[in-house]
Amino acid sequence: MFSTLLAVLVIAAIVGYFAARNRAYAVAGDKLHGMHSLPSFHGANMAIWVAIPAFLVMCVWAVVSPRVIDGMVLSQYSDAVAGLSTLEVNSFLRDARAIAFGGIASFPNPEREAAAETISALAFANNVIMAAVIVTIAVCGGLFAWGRITYRARARHHVEGALKILLMVCSAVAIMTTIGIVMSLIFESIRFFGKVPFQEFLFGLHWSPQTALRADQVGSSGAFGAIPLFVGTLLITVIAISVAAPVGLLAAIYLSDYAGPKFRAVAKPVLEILAGVPTVVYGFFAALTVAPFFRNTGESMGLTVSSESALAAGVVMGIMIIPFVSSLSDDVINAVPQSLRDGSAGLGATKSETIRKVILPAALPGIVSALLLAVSRAIGETMIVVMAAGLAANLTINPLEAVTTVTVQIVTLLVGDQEFDSAKTLAAFALGLVLFCVTLCLNFVALRVVQKYREQYD
Repeated sequence: MFSTLLAVLVIAAIVGYFAARNRAYAVAGDKLHGMHSLPSFHGANMAIWVAIPAFLVMCVWAVVSPRVIDGMVLSQYSDAVAGLSTLEVNSFLRDARAIAFGGIASFPNPEREAAAETISALAFANNVIMAAVIVTIAVCGGLFAWGRITYRARARHHVEGALKILLMVCSAVAIMTTIGIVMSLIFESIRFFGKVPFQEFLFGLHWSPQTALRADQVGSSGAFGAIPLFVGTLLITVIAISVAAPVGLLAAIYLSDYAGPKFRAVAKPVLEILAGVPTVVYGFFAALTVAPFFRNTGESMGLTVSSESALAAGVVMGIMIIPFVSSLSDDVINAVPQSLRDGSAGLGATKSETIRKVILPAALPGIVSALLLAVSRAIGETMIVVMAAGLAANLTINPLEAVTTVTVQIVTLLVGDQEFDSAKTLAAFALGLVLFCVTLCLNFVALRVVQKYREQYD
């Protein structure tokens, strides 16, 4: 029903736009140049009054009405839910809704089937009333806007004010989302640190949260030392950026200053295809091709290489993030003013000297941003690490051994049915908070570098 009403509102807004615009042309007549607002603004004003108020009411209605229906059903069948726990009451409502809308109930019985009939009747009445209210609001809004189509009406001010409010709401949504993420991490992390000491988490050398399942289980205290995870994350990230930074930056330099237009037109899109390959494909490539290659090569040299190693995961992850470095660096290098190149050439510098001493320093802020994006992408990668580096939380800096990362452990801790009161599950939020703080520090450092060199070369 919601999608149907939304489609009706969109169609009504489009019709209202053209009707109001034609009406504005008719009102202006031969004096269109003296009209305060163009007919298109009158049309946009009509579309706003037709769609926006009705849409807002529809959204609120869609959120509130299920709760109202559930309350009415529970009040009508209070005897059937008397003495039930909250989970059992939710199960009762869930089964009733499933039966009402053609689903399958987990525990069908006569009470739930009767409640389903009530829900079906209430839902039908709710849809009818909602449709009537929404259509009425849309018609009233259209009539209001239609009556304001005059020669001196300030429709442009109204439309621009509505767009300004829309931009403010979008900005507020982004800000509030960030605040919500941070606060959820902080609150859950505080609960975790109430169970596990802060210093044990940050400086502990053993990570084994899967043992903390039941109080009567052997080793139920668990081990939440996150140092192995931090070291594994850092190791794989360093290997990845060691591959991506030189290859990506050199590719960007070649494409921007050495490659011909025809080669560049083909090479850059082909290089950027790497960014569109799913990470699971990279994981297969790492597990089936790269890891066996490193293992066989290492054995031929007398080295012991694990079948799941940080080296395999890091190299493949570096290949994956090459487009992030090369594409952004290429755009930044091309944005360097041609006057700097011409001035350097006029002083007798060769092309390579110009690149090293003029272009790269001038483009350094953008290159740092590209490298930061690549590092953030590497830190947040999960699938390649799971398939190529494993899940073992080993404290080692040997790239030939199996390691794991923070993001992999977060996914592992939250897979399946979990109790959010246990230290095992809450550890995922603590890891997420640490990862957020590390990313924030990287952004701060990059911002300082960008500001320093931007002041020098702008």
